[in-house]
Amino acid sequence: MGFLNNKWMRAAVPALLIHCSVGTVYCWSTFKEAVAEKIGMDAFSVGWAFSLAIFFLGMSAAFVGKLVERDIHKSSLISCICFSLGMVGTGLFIQFTSGIFALIGIYLCYGCIMGIGLGIGYLTPVKTLMLWFSDRKGLATGISIMGFGLAKAIATPVMMAIKDSLGISAMFYILGAAYFVIMFIGHLLLKKPEGWVEPDAKGSDFKPLSMFKDKTFVGIWIMFFINIHCGLALITYETQIIKTVFASSLALTALIGIVPSITAAVNALGRIGYSSISDKMKERNTVYKIIFTSCIAVSALAFVTGAISIDSGTNAFIIGAIVIALLLIVNLGYGGGFSTLPALLSERFGMDRISKIHGLALSAWAIAGLTGNNMSELILKNTNNNYNLVLIAIAVLYAVALVVCITMVGKKAKQK
Repeated sequence: MGFLNNKWMRAAVPALLIHCSVGTVYCWSTFKEAVAEKIGMDAFSVGWAFSLAIFFLGMSAAFVGKLVERDIHKSSLISCICFSLGMVGTGLFIQFTSGIFALIGIYLCYGCIMGIGLGIGYLTPVKTLMLWFSDRKGLATGISIMGFGLAKAIATPVMMAIKDSLGISAMFYILGAAYFVIMFIGHLLLKKPEGWVEPDAKGSDFKPLSMFKDKTFVGIWIMFFINIHCGLALITYETQIIKTVFASSLALTALIGIVPSITAAVNALGRIGYSSISDKMKERNTVYKIIFTSCIAVSALAFVTGAISIDSGTNAFIIGAIVIALLLIVNLGYGGGFSTLPALLSERFGMDRISKIHGLALSAWAIAGLTGNNMSELILKNTNNNYNLVLIAIAVLYAVALVVCITMVGKKAKQK
């Protein structure tokens, strides 16, 4: 079985199997309205299941780092069980209950149980990848986290086909079973390199929460949070933005159908592209400077031209180009921010406790999952759907992130 003991079969392939499964959380908008209709609740209330899934993803990752460091096989199995059980449980509550009881069940299964599986599954393969690809850490994490981004593009048409032919509950049952098999194979294949021994946790004086006293870590946490918050503030409204801008266009139906797939592909490209580029840079933090600068520029351009407005008066072709550029560049940076993070953290703090430190950083994702799309929802509800104010908000926040990136994260110190 020597052909199995290499970096691709023991790290890259299992990481892709796990991340391509758990990444389907971003398919939520594909079936959210169908779930709401089936249980007799409004879409806004049902939408909190996604926010809870992201919250529990981040918080479980923040507290499971010690387990991942000690036993990746136990953590990968827990992830497989929780994720699959959450999906199947969601289907059961949708099929056999309705109203508030169904909503609570979905929050519990999709939001909490599946969210925990998400967080553990997201974190588990990352250190193993960086150990196997020690000279190309950015490429390694980019491969894995690209799978998380590609999951939406791969799974969306499958979910739609099952939902339309067999129903929403059957979709959750079938996918829950399928992802259990896929993640279990990843669990069996995942293995750290021969000879790697984890530092003995006994007697260690490392206190994870003490990281929040470290200026560099706090800076990374803030800029990671802002990147996700702003990304979700825009990405979760892609369809509505397209409808607003191209309301009178004959191409509207086609755009609504293809834009989510294109942005998902670009999101995945950002994950492997930015992280791979960071391997060639003397300073990985430069990637975040590029991300924030490009997002500030395109957000400001969209605001100045009034692009997201059906009465902007600007040439329709220019409007369309600006809006598409906005969605693509924000998605590119959103994905790149995720994939470059583990390598940046290892560059600043070393590899010994990278799973614990990475997990703590992912708590920023938990908070951003609650704030990002809800910031846009609040602005749009109180301003008669004025997307220009959303653009102002994210441009200002990206500027804050750029300042933090330069002043708090700075240049790398001597690696530990």
